[in-house]
Amino acid sequence: MQKNWWEIKSETLIDTPFLAVYEDRVRQNIEKLISYVKGDTQRLRPHIKTHKNAEVLELFKIYNIKKIKCATISEAELAANQQIEDILLAYQPVGLKAERWISLIKKFPETHFSTIVDNLKTASDLNEIAKRNNLVLSVYLDLNTGMNRTGFSISENWTGLIDAISQLKNIQFEGIHIYDGHIKGNVEERNLEASKSFEQIINKAEHFKIVAGGSNTFPFYAAQENVECSPGTFVFWDSNYQIHLPEQDFKPALVIVGTIISKPTKNTFCVDIGYKAVSSENPIDKRLTILNDENLIPTAHSEEHLILENKGQNQYEIGDIIYTEPYHVCPTVALYDNLQAVNKKQQIYAQWPVGARGRKNTI
Repeated sequence: MQKNWWEIKSETLIDTPFLAVYEDRVRQNIEKLISYVKGDTQRLRPHIKTHKNAEVLELFKIYNIKKIKCATISEAELAANQQIEDILLAYQPVGLKAERWISLIKKFPETHFSTIVDNLKTASDLNEIAKRNNLVLSVYLDLNTGMNRTGFSISENWTGLIDAISQLKNIQFEGIHIYDGHIKGNVEERNLEASKSFEQIINKAEHFKIVAGGSNTFPFYAAQENVECSPGTFVFWDSNYQIHLPEQDFKPALVIVGTIISKPTKNTFCVDIGYKAVSSENPIDKRLTILNDENLIPTAHSEEHLILENKGQNQYEIGDIIYTEPYHVCPTVALYDNLQAVNKKQQIYAQWPVGARGRKNTI
């Protein structure tokens, strides 16, 4: 294995901080994802919240991945612009968002769009807006299997709700949506927990299409028949999942590059990777991993500054480049306008815009 795979040829570096994406590793991760479903790309509906990027969507198409899941209308519009055939908005459109959803569908009549609902009122509201616009909207029922974030509880009469939704004339019922990001533990524990809910559902829903899971439960759903899997983080991976999902052999493919800008004490120095350069919802020891040296320990963090304590013997100078891996890659990507694409020669060769970073593109 190549040592220091993250290092970029100095003559191609740009001003820091920036995000570097390694295309060969992204391709390897897509190929690994496909191998988990034994080559059946029709069973893949990756979530694009991680990358929000047209170039990655083009790679999906190269690998015959034609369906995606997303969380924002901006992401859905990006995917439609890239001619992704089948787009699922896994975020119930309510209020003005429903109006935007209709506008998007009308703008891209050749694309198959669907969304989720978890109650009859929202489904009825969508039915009315669809009727006014002479449309039929495709929906999935979002089921709550224990995360308690969204969804209709599986302990209640969800099949009755499906029957009621199916009676709405401008609604096409497509199937069931499950996201169970609350399931943690080792792979055996995660598989067992996911199977408990899934058995309750599949016994009543054998004839329904099912879109299920994220990264945590991907191994379980990949092993089931006729289930569309929707992990997202696989494309770039991050420190969190390297630690907690070791059975999934994806490679880190995205790095935050920074520069040492000051050495305030003998054993500490400051890097330009602040809150605004890396997702910082976790404690300081779970924000990033320093790739250069395991003896560089984060001790303080603010908007534009990261303080590292050097507990090792390696010496560093002002101007030295520091490479880090984000603990949570998805919100980290959303902090940047562009990704700097790195080739096999460890050169930055292109810029990939984070096209769905904002809440709104044109709709």
